[in-house]
Amino acid sequence: MTDADITEDSPLDEMADGAGHAKPHWRPLLSAMFALGHETLAQRAHLLDQAFAEEGITAILPGERAVNWRCDPIPLPMSAAEFSSLESGLAQRAQVMELILADLYGPRELMREGLIPPALVYANPAYLRPCRTAAGHRRDRYLSFYAADMLRGPDGAWRVLADRTGQAQGIAYALENRRIMARVVPELFQSQRIQPLRQYLEMTGDMLQALAPGYDGGVALLTSGHADPLWFEHVLLSRELNIGLVEAGDLTLRNGQVFLKTLRGLQRIGVLLRRKDGNQVDSLELASGAGVPGLLDAIRDGAVRMVNDPGSAMTEAPALAAFLPQLARRLLGTDLMLPSQATLWLGEGAAERTVLRDLEGWLIRPATDGDTPPVVPMMLSPDERAALAARIAADPAAFAATVAPNPSVAPCAGEHGLEARPIALRMFMTFDGGNWRAFPGGLARVLSREDALAGRLPRNALSKDVWVMEDEASTVQGALALFTPALAIRRTSGDLPSRVADNFYWLGRYLERLEEAARLQRAIIARILRPSPTAREIAEMQSLVASLTSVKMMDAEDASVLGAGMLASSVMRAFRRDGGMRRVLARVARQVEQLRDRLTGEMHTVLTRSLRVLGDAMRNLPPDSNTQALESAAHLTGDILQFAATVAGLAAENMVRGGGRLFLDFGRRMERAESVAAELAQVLDQPNALTQPGRVEAGLRLALELRDSVITYRGRYLAVLQPAPALDLILADEGNPRGLAFQLVAARDLLREIVEDGDSLLTAMEPLLQEARDIVQDVLRAPDQMAAAARLPSRLKRLEQAIGAVADRVSRRYFTLLPIARSLGVEGEPMRGAA
Repeated sequence: MTDADITEDSPLDEMADGAGHAKPHWRPLLSAMFALGHETLAQRAHLLDQAFAEEGITAILPGERAVNWRCDPIPLPMSAAEFSSLESGLAQRAQVMELILADLYGPRELMREGLIPPALVYANPAYLRPCRTAAGHRRDRYLSFYAADMLRGPDGAWRVLADRTGQAQGIAYALENRRIMARVVPELFQSQRIQPLRQYLEMTGDMLQALAPGYDGGVALLTSGHADPLWFEHVLLSRELNIGLVEAGDLTLRNGQVFLKTLRGLQRIGVLLRRKDGNQVDSLELASGAGVPGLLDAIRDGAVRMVNDPGSAMTEAPALAAFLPQLARRLLGTDLMLPSQATLWLGEGAAERTVLRDLEGWLIRPATDGDTPPVVPMMLSPDERAALAARIAADPAAFAATVAPNPSVAPCAGEHGLEARPIALRMFMTFDGGNWRAFPGGLARVLSREDALAGRLPRNALSKDVWVMEDEASTVQGALALFTPALAIRRTSGDLPSRVADNFYWLGRYLERLEEAARLQRAIIARILRPSPTAREIAEMQSLVASLTSVKMMDAEDASVLGAGMLASSVMRAFRRDGGMRRVLARVARQVEQLRDRLTGEMHTVLTRSLRVLGDAMRNLPPDSNTQALESAAHLTGDILQFAATVAGLAAENMVRGGGRLFLDFGRRMERAESVAAELAQVLDQPNALTQPGRVEAGLRLALELRDSVITYRGRYLAVLQPAPALDLILADEGNPRGLAFQLVAARDLLREIVEDGDSLLTAMEPLLQEARDIVQDVLRAPDQMAAAARLPSRLKRLEQAIGAVADRVSRRYFTLLPIARSLGVEGEPMRGAA
C-alpha cells in the first residue's frame, strides 16, 4: 500500500508510523523475524499449533468438545508510553464502573437524576436484586478485576468496544500464549526488553490474600466445573495464583462462614475468586437454583469476600456506553481519557431513527446483554436486514447500536509470508488495594469476517502474545508486602475436597477397567488369529467371550457365536466409535480433564498426549474387511497396556504419597480385586466341568494368562498345573501384584492413611482376605481338586459382590458431596461391566 492509497477510512497499521516506516518498538522484532525467514516462521507456527493442541485448551480425544485456540508466532509489541496511557485510561474507566455499581446497588441516585434509564437496570439479567444493600452503602468493593475489549481506529485512537466487569476472563490465555511462545520461538525474545508477567501475578495473589477477613481463611477460585468452556483458564489461573479450585458442591456454610469440605473435615474459605456467572452462586436467593445456599448472606455479612461481586456484570450492558461520558463527568468531574466506540441506546426515539436510516453502518447488540455477539448488518442479506429493522422498530429499547469499527491491522504469519490482519485487544486490570494496575500484556485476537467483535471469548480463535516494552528508565518494583500468619506444617492425606477424591478414585477405576479390557481383547484376538483352534482354545474363547460380554466389550448375542469371522467383527466393534473400548477411553479422558488442576504439568501432558494417540489409533483402525484389522487391534491393546504402565509409573514417581495418589491407587486396587474374582468365576464356569476336568484346566490356564502369572507358576511348579497352586497364586498370594490378595492388602494399607485403627472399613478387608485363603485351602483339601474348582464360580461371585460392597462403603463415607448413587459409577454408570 502506498501513501496515495491511504485514506481516512483505511485501517491503521500497528507496525508502521505515518511516514511508512516501522515504529521504533517494532524494529528489533522485525530484525529477528527476518533473520528467521519465512519458512522457519511457518514451521514455528505449526509447532505452536501442535503445542496448543497437546498442552493447551483443546479436547483430549479427537472430535470431543473441539477447541481451536491458536497463537500467531508474531507478537504485538506495545511501547511503554502507550501502555502507560492505556493503563491510566482503563483505571479511570474501572473507577467509574465501581462508582456506578455502588450507586445502583445502593442509593440509586443516578437513576433518580435521569443519568441512567431504569430500563437498563431493571431489565438487565445481570442486575441481582439480592446484592443490593439495605443501608444504601457497603464497605467492600464491587470490582477488584476489570478488563476491556479495545480497537484502534484509523485516527490512531484506541476506543473501548466492551467493558468486562463480571469475570474479566482471558488472562490465562495470555499467560499460555507467552509461555508457549517463549519455548517455541525463543529467537524473538532475545535482546528484547519485555515487561515480565510474574510480578503482576504475585501482586494479584497478594491482593487476594489481603482480602480475607482478618487474614483468616484460604483463597479459592469458584468454578462451574470442567464442562465450562473456560475450564482451562480456571485451572491455569488457580495454579498460577496458588489458590484452590472449588465447585459449589465443595462448599458449605456453618455459622455464617464458608468452608471447604475435605475428607478430614472443614477448611475455612475467606475469599472466592468468582469464575462462574453471578446468578449461579447462591441456590437459595437466586433464580438459577445453582450455587451454595446462603452464600450471598455470608458475602453481605463480610464472612467471605467474592471478587468480583456477583452482581458486577450488569455494567457490561452495551447500552451503558451511551451514557458513560456524562456519568464520568458526574462521578469524577472529568471526561473519559479512553472513550467508548460511539454507541446509541435505541430506547430514545431520535437514536432509533438515526440507526434505521443507515443500518449497515452500525453493530446491533442487545441493550443489556454483554455476552451476546453483535449483529453486523452489512454482512446480512437484504431480507435479513429488513427482519432486523422490524425487530428494532418493534422494541427499540431492547437494542444498542455501536458505530461499525474499522480496526487496525498487524502483521500475521500467512502461507505466503506476512499478512495484515485486523486485531482486537483485551487488557486486564487489578485493584491492588490502593490503585488499579494493568497486566503488562494482554490478549490480542486476530479478527476474520466471521469473528465476533464483542461477547464472550470464542473457543476458536487466532491470538497474539502482547509485549509491553520496558521503559529505559524503569526500575524493578517488588510485590506488595503482606502479613500472613505462620502456617502450621501438615502432612495429612485427608485435606482433599471430596469431589477431587472421588474423581481420583474413578480415574483409577477407569484406568484399571481399560487395562483389563485390553488384556481380554489381546487374549481373544490371539486365539482368533490361530488357524484351526484346538478344543481347549475353543473353550478358552468361550470363556473370553463371556468375560468380554460381562464388561460390555462385546454384544450379548455374540456370546454364543464362535465363528472366526463373526468374532473378529464383534471384537473390532469394541474399538469403533461408541464401542466399549472407546467409551472407557473417553471416561478416562473426562476424569483427567476434571483433575487438570491436581495433576503436575508433566503428568497431564503425558496423559493427554497418550490419550489422543490412542483415540486416533482407534479411529484409524482398518475396516473389518482388511486382513490386517485384527493385527492392528492387537498392537493397539499392547499400546493401551503400555499406557496403563506409564500412568502407574508417573503416579509412583510424580505424586506425593497420600491425597490424590491414595484414592487413585485405591480405585485401581478395588477395580482389580473385583476383576480378579469376576474373571476367575467366568473362566471356571464351564459347561460339564464336573465331568470334564480338562475344561477346568483350560479355565485355570486362561486365568493365569490374564493375571500375567504363567511364568511365575511355571517357575514354582515346573509346569504341572493343579487347581490349588494355581488358585493360591491368583487369589491368596500377597506378593503377586496381579492377584487378589495383593489388591486387598494394598487397599487396606491405603485406608490406614485416612482412617483410625480399628475402623470398620479396615476390619471389613479381613473377611475378604480370609475368604480368598479359605477358597484355596478348601480346594487343596478336597479329594478331587478339579471338581472342587468347578464348584467355585458362585462362591467367587459372592466374593466379588462383597468387594464391591466395601468399595460402596468408602464411596458413601468419603464422597459425601455426591448422591450415594454416584458410588455405583460416574454419572449413574454401574460400577463393573455396565459401562
